[in-house]
Amino acid sequence: MKIIVYAIAKNESKFVKRWYESMKEADEIYVLDTGSTDDTKEKLKELGVIVHEKIFNPFRFDEARNASLSFIPDDADLCISTDLDEVFLPGWRKILEENYNGETRVSYTYNWHLDENNVPDITFYLDKIHTRHDYKWTHPVHEVLENINQNETRVTIPNLISNHYPDKNKSRSNYLPLLELSVKEDPEDDRNMHYLGREYMYYKRYQEAIDTLIKHLSLKRATWPDERCASMRFIGRCYKNLKRYDEAIMWYKKAIKEAPYLRDPYMELAILYYEKEDYEKVYNYLKQALKITTHQKTYINEVFSWNETIYDLLSIACYNLNLLPESLYYIDKALEINPDNERIKNNKVLIDKVLNQN
Repeated sequence: MKIIVYAIAKNESKFVKRWYESMKEADEIYVLDTGSTDDTKEKLKELGVIVHEKIFNPFRFDEARNASLSFIPDDADLCISTDLDEVFLPGWRKILEENYNGETRVSYTYNWHLDENNVPDITFYLDKIHTRHDYKWTHPVHEVLENINQNETRVTIPNLISNHYPDKNKSRSNYLPLLELSVKEDPEDDRNMHYLGREYMYYKRYQEAIDTLIKHLSLKRATWPDERCASMRFIGRCYKNLKRYDEAIMWYKKAIKEAPYLRDPYMELAILYYEKEDYEKVYNYLKQALKITTHQKTYINEVFSWNETIYDLLSIACYNLNLLPESLYYIDKALEINPDNERIKNNKVLIDKVLNQN
C-alpha cells in the first residue's frame, strides 16, 4: 500500500524536524509552501520532503490544500493531510495497514489539546486520511473534505493517534474575514455559521456573536445537539460579558436542555453563579455535572469541564456553605489533578485549619 503525507506550510521552521520524524513512516511526504520567509522550505528539502511553492492572493485554505493534494501521484492508495504542528505517534503506519480494508476515508484519534504534562484533555476523531481521487477540500477556512464520487465508506481506528502542539503565538487574524467569506458563499452551512459566531465572541463583538449564533440555531442543517448546545453556551457567555445575567442564565439553561449529557453547560452556569457568589447554585450545578462521567470525543468539549476546575469550585462552594469535610474532599480531588497549583494548596491549608479549630 502506498501512503502519502501532504501538508501546507508557511513559516513553520521550528516544527519541521519534529513533524518529519513523525511522518517519515509514509512512502513520500509532500509540502506546499505558501510563502515562507524563514527557512521552512530549506529544512524540509534537507530531510527529503518534496516541496512545491505557490502564493495565494487572497489566501484560502481549501484552495491551498487542493493544490497540495494535486501534486500527489495518481497511484497513491491513501493520502494523509496534516499540519506541521501535528505529530502521529510512532507505529502509526502499521496500525493503519492492519485496520484498513479499502475504505475511502479513515478516522483516527486526534488529541487537539494536551495539558502541561502532555495528557490529552480535548480529544475527538479526525478524518483527514482519504483515498486519492475521491475528495476535494471546500470552505475558505475550517475547511473540510467533500466526497466527490458518492462512494464514501469509512473506518474509525481509535489507536491511530495524532497529537496537536500549536504555536500559541501564531496569529488567527485571517480567520474572521475567511469565515465571513465562507458564510457569504454558503449561508446555509451550519458549521461555519457556528464558527463565525464563536469568532465574533473571541473578538468581543458580543452582539454580532449573539445574532450569528441565533442564526446558526435557526438553520435547517443545525441538528447536531452538541454544536447547538455550544452555540447556546456562547450566547450565554456573550450575555454574561454584557452583564445581562438573566439572559445569560436563560441561554445556559437552554444549553443544558439541548445536551443534558454534556458537562459543559452545567459548568458554565455554575461558573456564572460562582462569580455572583451564589454558592448553593454553584454546588447544585457542579454536582449535576459530576454525574456525567462519559467524556464525548468531539471538538465541542471545554478544558475546564474535565480538569481540576470542577473540584476546585465545589470545594470553594462547600466551604462557603459550611460543608467543611466535603470541601476538604473536593480540594484533595483538585490537587490530585493539579498538585502544583499554589492557590489550591493554600485553600487546603485554610480548610484544614478551620476543621481543626472545630
